Amino acid sequence: MIVLKELTKRYDRVLAVDRLSLRLEAGEIFGFIGPNGAGKTTTIRMLGGVLKPTAGAIEIGGVSLLERPVEAKRMIGFIPDRPYLYEKLTGMEFMTFTADLYGVDGDVEGKAMGLLERFDLLNRRHELIEAYSHGMRQRLIIAAALLHDPAAIVVDEPMVGLDPTAVKMVKDIFRDLARRGKTIFMSTHTLSVAEDICDRIGIIHGGSLIALGTVGDLRRSAGVGEGDLEEVFMRLTEEETR
Repeated sequence: MIVLKELTKRYDRVLAVDRLSLRLEAGEIFGFIGPNGAGKTTTIRMLGGVLKPTAGAIEIGGVSLLERPVEAKRMIGFIPDRPYLYEKLTGMEFMTFTADLYGVDGDVEGKAMGLLERFDLLNRRHELIEAYSHGMRQRLIIAAALLHDPAAIVVDEPMVGLDPTAVKMVKDIFRDLARRGKTIFMSTHTLSVAEDICDRIGIIHGGSLIALGTVGDLRRSAGVGEGDLEEVFMRLTEEETR
């Protein structure tokens, strides 16, 4: 569903992402982790069509994001780490606005109401977004990203600012989406979340993919036996800096 081929991004003399190649299948939850400045957000922004790669290719459902961007973007639900929300709109107005942008057909109000209920925002739908807490805004942007029923969800730090109840809610929704065949590419610093819900995890360091596989695969690569993902991450990234 998501294919990255030799994806590269350079800023002048800084190589932010170096020949990254990945293949994600339908129904897979993929975790993308790495230290600050490793290239995670740059990769996410290229996947979302916000940044143009210096080299390489991105395919969504077999469609080239570079050659047919509009068609490819219609298959993506993009959730950035710092989403912009129009604070003078209500939650429901923002959902309707997003539906118009994507050309959502059918019962838009019904779809929006269903998602707002799922994210525990239905009773706040007529309030201005400026009155929403950070966690409510985060849930609203995820709900809006699902309105057009995308085949792939690309999300940067989805759990930041969420309380434990909301974190569980989002994890359950991601699992449900995966069961329905949706592919989720998730960048996160919350290693416990990645370990809990991701089918595979990739570790990026200095712009390069240094490890890829299940948590069990990564444990074996790091030689930590039954260690958790934090221990695996520290071992593998420390080896790269030596």
